[in-house]
Amino acid sequence: MSPGTDRGPVVPALRSARAVVFDTDGVLVDSARVHAAAWKAAFDAYLSGLPPGTADAPARRPFDAAGEYRRYVDGRSRRDGAAAFLAARGLPADPAAVEAVAADKERHFTRRLSERPVDAYPGSVRLLRALRAAGVPVAAASASRHARGLLERSGLLGLLDALVDGVEAARLGLPGKPDPALFLEAARRLGVPAGRCALVEDALAGVEAGRRGGFGPVVGVDRGASPATAEALRRHGADLVVADPAELLAVRGERPS
Repeated sequence: MSPGTDRGPVVPALRSARAVVFDTDGVLVDSARVHAAAWKAAFDAYLSGLPPGTADAPARRPFDAAGEYRRYVDGRSRRDGAAAFLAARGLPADPAAVEAVAADKERHFTRRLSERPVDAYPGSVRLLRALRAAGVPVAAASASRHARGLLERSGLLGLLDALVDGVEAARLGLPGKPDPALFLEAARRLGVPAGRCALVEDALAGVEAGRRGGFGPVVGVDRGASPATAEALRRHGADLVVADPAELLAVRGERPS
């Protein structure tokens, strides 16, 4: 890609970027739905098992795998997500409770992955290949310890110049989203300042992290094409919102899918 020209492979909003950092779940691979289902199984089991008198009926209602997933756990580490949800319900978020829910979520997620592997999104693959062909460095970042395995099994690992996953985040002691540390580490590994890196992310906590970290532009991905979700992504820091990363392509003769 030649930044600032009309011959680049991407839309004008992305042409000032010298590198691109991608979130993994829900952006590169179709794994966000698996995370949401695993969280629901873990939270619902925890809520139904609360001793009588621990919480009122509203606090015990089943986990909303759409709205509450997006608000409290999407894009966050397992422990941060568990703590955020329990606190939002007015329930004790002590280390023992958080660890119990996080461990149960991990078991459900691992089992679901073994039953049905996830695939890469075709539009994201097209964008990655176009960026690599143009010599644009690309990285993936994720709070999940499963990110490397998901990217490898879906054939995307070889299209990346760098990866910062949950294993690396733990090793380096990086705080989770909405702190930008995960994405800043990815930009550092690409050798490009955050201000010259685009960030592509579907989670509210992630776009907020991109804004805090000074990434530009921050692209929100709303695969459900929901006006409410798109507006929420903008409020949290997205400069533009797309239904699929392929919409960022502007190659002659090629239409976004």
